[in-house]
Formats: sequence, C-alpha cells, structure tokens
Amino acid sequence: MKKIKNKKRVFEFNFRGRKIVVEHGEMAKQASGSVLVRYGDTVVLSTAVVSKEAKILSDFFPLMVLYQEKLYSVGKIPGGFIKREGRPTENATLAARMIDRPLRPLFPENFRNEVQIVNTVLSVDPDNSPELTALLGSSLATCISPIPFHGPVAAVKVGRVNGKFIINPTVEEAVASDIDLTVAGTKKAINMVESSAKEVSEADMLEALKFGHKAIKELIKFEEEIIKEVGQEDMEYEALDIPDDLRSEVDELSRKRLDKALRIKDKLEKYAAIDAIKEEIVEKYRAENEDNLKEEDLIKLLTAVKLVLEDVEYEVFRRIVVKEKKRADGRKMTEIRPLSTAIDLLPRTHGSAMFTRGETQSLSVTTLGALGEHQILDGLDLESSKRFMLHYNFPQFSVGETGRYGAPGRREIGHGALGEKALAQVIPSEEEFPYTIRVVSEILESNGSSSQASICAGCMSLMAAGVPIKAPVAGIAMGLITDGDDYTILTDIQGMEDHLGDMDFKVAGTKNGICALQMDIKIEGITDKILEEALAQAKKARMEILKVMAKEIKEPRKEVSEYAPKTMTFTINPSKIKDVIGKGGEMITKIICDASGVNDVNDANAVKVDLEDDGRVIIYHTNKEVIDKTAEMIQDIARDVEIGKIYTAKVVKIEEFGCFVQLWPGCEGLVHISKLAKERVKKTEDVVKVGDEILVMAMGTDKKGRLNFSRRDAMK
Repeated sequence: MKKIKNKKRVFEFNFRGRKIVVEHGEMAKQASGSVLVRYGDTVVLSTAVVSKEAKILSDFFPLMVLYQEKLYSVGKIPGGFIKREGRPTENATLAARMIDRPLRPLFPENFRNEVQIVNTVLSVDPDNSPELTALLGSSLATCISPIPFHGPVAAVKVGRVNGKFIINPTVEEAVASDIDLTVAGTKKAINMVESSAKEVSEADMLEALKFGHKAIKELIKFEEEIIKEVGQEDMEYEALDIPDDLRSEVDELSRKRLDKALRIKDKLEKYAAIDAIKEEIVEKYRAENEDNLKEEDLIKLLTAVKLVLEDVEYEVFRRIVVKEKKRADGRKMTEIRPLSTAIDLLPRTHGSAMFTRGETQSLSVTTLGALGEHQILDGLDLESSKRFMLHYNFPQFSVGETGRYGAPGRREIGHGALGEKALAQVIPSEEEFPYTIRVVSEILESNGSSSQASICAGCMSLMAAGVPIKAPVAGIAMGLITDGDDYTILTDIQGMEDHLGDMDFKVAGTKNGICALQMDIKIEGITDKILEEALAQAKKARMEILKVMAKEIKEPRKEVSEYAPKTMTFTINPSKIKDVIGKGGEMITKIICDASGVNDVNDANAVKVDLEDDGRVIIYHTNKEVIDKTAEMIQDIARDVEIGKIYTAKVVKIEEFGCFVQLWPGCEGLVHISKLAKERVKKTEDVVKVGDEILVMAMGTDKKGRLNFSRRDAMK
C-alpha cells in the first residue's frame, strides 16, 4: 500500500490579542479544499467540494452551506431517546445562512457546478465565536480549492462597552454591550450585516460598521498569505454559450414589451404580463426549432432564450429606476406604500394586530404563558432557555401560489429571528413582567419586506396584550439599484425591487434608535456613503410608520387580556421551597388541586406555580381568587415559626411519646409527652385526642430538624 505523504502546513495569526491557527494538509484531504481553524479553544473543520459536471441548464447556482453543531464540542450528550444530533437547531440554521450570505454573491454569474461547503464544529470556547470561525474557514476552504471564487471574505462581531468599540467581544463583554453587530465583507467593501442594538443612533451604527470593516481587512490579509502558499489554480468550467445574434434577436422581440409590462402597478397583473411575454417568446423558438434540432440541443436553445429574457428584464428594470427615477407602482424613491393597521381582530387571543403596507400584510398574535413555559435550547450556546420568541410563517397562498407546507425553512427561521432581535430590545425584564411571551406572525399577503411588517404587527400585538414594552418598534426595508457609477436608494422595496435589485437593507428601531439591522447584497460590496444614505432614509421612513402605529395604539394596555393568565409574585425563604414542594411533589400537587378545584395538575383549569431557587414564587391563573387562595396556602407553609410565640394548633396524630400538631397546612411539629401538662402524663390520650385544638409555645427544633412545641409552657 502506498503511504500518503503528510504535507501539513500551519499558519498562525495574532488577531487583536487572540491567536488564530489554520491547519492545512492533514484532515479531509479528499475534499476540493479543507482547513482546520482554531480560534482560542474553538475548533472548526471547514471543507468545500465541487462537482465535476456543471448543471448548465439550471437557472440558479447550486450552492449548499452547512453548519453542523456537534454537542460533544461543549461536553454535552444530546437529549431525547436517540441520543444523537438530529435536525439542525435554529442557531445552526441561522449560522449557515450567515455564512452563505456573504459568500454567494462572489461566485461567477455563469458558474453552475454544484458546491457544498460543510463546517463541522469540533470544540467550542464561548468567548471565541464558532460561527465566525466557520465563516473564515469556509472562505479559506473555497479560496484554496479549484472553485472559481472572488474572495476571500471574513467577518467579525462588533460590541460597544462604555462607549468603546470591541472586536469579537467575550461573553462577559457581550452582556454589557449595547451593540451586537456581525459584519462581513471583502477587503474592498462590506457585503453582509446582521445586528441587534439597544436603540443605537444611525451615526454610531455607521461607526461600528467602519470599525468592523477595518478588522475584516486584517483577517483577509492573513487569508491571502495562506492562499498564496497552498491555493490551487481555478478550474475550467462549462457554461452555457449564448450566441450574440440570438441575444440581439431576443432583445429585439422582448425589450419594448417588457418595458411596458414592468410599469404595471398591480403585482399579480404585472407578473402575469411578464410571464405571458416570456412564455410566448420561448414557445415561438420551440415551434420554429423542434423539428430541426435534437431534444438536447432544443433544451439548450430554450434555456438560452430564457436567460436572455431575464437579462433584458433586469436591464430594463434598472434603467427605469436609475435613469428615469421611476418606480413600477409610481411612487417616489423615498415614498412608503399605503399603510393600514388594526388591533383586537381575534377576541380570544391575548393580543392581536394586523399591519398592512401596500400588498404586504402580517397578522401577529401574542400569547402569554408562565415562566415555566420558556423554550428549552439544546445547542452549543451558554443560554439554555428563552422566554421571548417570535415565529414567522409564510404560507404559499400569501403570494397566490401553491407549494410546500411543512416544517419552517431557512427563510422562515431567518425572518423570525430578525423580528425577534428587534422586539427583544424593548421586552420588559422577567422581574417587571414574569411571563413567557410568544409572538407569531402569519403572513397573509406578500410583496416585499414581510419581515419588517411582522415587526410592526408584532409590536402592536404586544401592546394590545398589555406587555409593558419600553417603546414601540417599526421596521422598513431599503433597496439599492446600481447602473455603473449611478445608484438609487429605494425606500420600502417591493418583491421585484428586491429580486432585481442589488441590496436588501432592513432597519428596525424605535424613535430613539436602531434595534435591529440586516443587510444582504448581490454585488461585491457597497460604500460607506451608500450605507450612510440608506440609514438616514430608513430613519425618516421609520418615523412615519411609528406615527401611523401610534394612531392605532399609542402605548401598552395597563391590564392583560381577560383570557390571559393573571400573575402574583412574592418571595419566601429559599429553604422553605422543599417544604412547599413536599415529598415527591405531594404538597405542591395538593395545593394546586385544592386551590383550583381540580383532580389533576395537568387540567387546563389548574393554577400554575413557578418556584425559583432564589425564593420567588410566581402564580398564574385567569381567576384572581384562585391565585389568592394558592398564595395563602403557600405562604402558610413557608411562614416561619417564631420561638417563644404561642400558637393555636390542631392535634393530627397521637403517639406513645406525645402528639403531632399542625399550626397551618404544611407546618407540623411534636409536643413531647413531657411537655403536655404541668403534671406528669402517663398516656398521651389522657390529655388530647386527634382533632383537638390546643395552645402551644414554639420551642425550636430537635436534632432531626423537627419543630418542637410545649403545651405546658403555653399554659403558664
């Protein structure tokens, strides 16, 4: 057997006081490109593989980016019966999207070979982000492979503590930071942004972006050194050849007609007109050539015709916007589509609201639950639970189509996460509002920017539900259309402006500042000037939307819905929690059943009780009387007995050595036979019987921790 020579190469870089180590040539050598990246104690294996054959008839680039969380990387065994990793967690899905977004625009436009980039997380140090490590590894694995790619790219996190910007903050620094910004880009420009922030100004956010890009350039310089040493030549790849005469002919047949169709205001009418033009021209070429060409050559011809039609549509659309300064629906560049709002559409939910912007509509519903109903997270993060959730649903009927229904896809998870980031900044603390909060956005209609409509509707539903949010939040999506050096920034982009445009830039915030930011672009990067203009334009639009929302509901309601659980919070001695729970949960079960008038704690009408380790007791029920009764029973059990104080007690058990008495439910103790009377007592039954009420004095506890009482001392 021939021994494979190990050509391991190790590259080290001190990045802002922390070491990054890239290893190449030892692991996954059969992949097209692979690197092992160590960032502190975080270790990620990144691989890139390209297929040998191109799918030249495909109308999209088949790129798959995976981020595989291995729970052994944080010393955990997976939950559930199977005890192995299953479907990706939401965090893994979001990480894969975050890596995909800056990489995808940098592949050649006509490249159609399938590419799979797989990141396997092997070890995690919480202070050194595995997601950023994976993005660096993905860029390197692709760049050193024969895959044609206009990289490298890199990403950093930017935080701000006490007014000072920090690159890749530690867990402790991130908690104190008012900005959580992930920014990616090439050495020339930024091409992806993901951020949440505590009402930060546009100027500060722009400074954070510039600060992040400066650090990105340092990482890219390190990548370029590695690529120079171990990079391979770009592969030759097959692409569909479109003759110039065919391109000119299709252009002549379609340009004027597509120009007219693109100016139709109604979305469905416009799309139908464009589709009809394309279908007619494709059918013309099919009819003229199906008898003359082989089936394979005919398919290639028709694919080429379709691609030229897309190019013509793209060019005409951009010329209308950039040169003529016109939008398909007749709006000005900074104009928002007509807005409408409504609340309380659903009588039995805890809070509901609908927000409509043009042909985009979100119905959002808020549900309040006990703290014990929080989401359990089984992932690599230190965070193990979440009490605020925003879920986003995008049914196919919202765009007038049929399609797949099932578990949420990457897009739905990503849009939900963006809305959650924005609204999480204004959610009250657990102490202020002891509820688990879930918002669900149902997209009923969509023509662009449904994630931002979800933020607006979700915010109003929270206020309608009586959640005391710190300030209303609104969101807007900005677009960018470039034509050479000319460009136009669009406010409130529609679906076509997103699809044919160069940028999708979403900004959400309050009147005081930005709460969430997301940017994806289809070109290689954008300038600071464009970012600054887009942020300023977005702020103006956000203020307009907030005014419209305020007319519908100005502030959170003072009381939660009659159908939402009411709550009471108080504190007991933490040492008493075990008494409230009782042996095997007997006592808390009895309290719940007795107070609620049910036979089973799982009954829908049963009171919910959360007992926290610090002694906090939180009770939930729609009926205040049930809450009060539950609280009284718990407080009786948790009440401290004062030594030397006299109590009225009920005899509950007779023994040879004395009797057991109950001061209140859950509080029992012993009156020893020697303490029953002034005189000597031969038999306990001579003095008391079960059910008697007697006066006793608290004397403290015995060696077993039991309360001791004296009838004799009380009689004095």
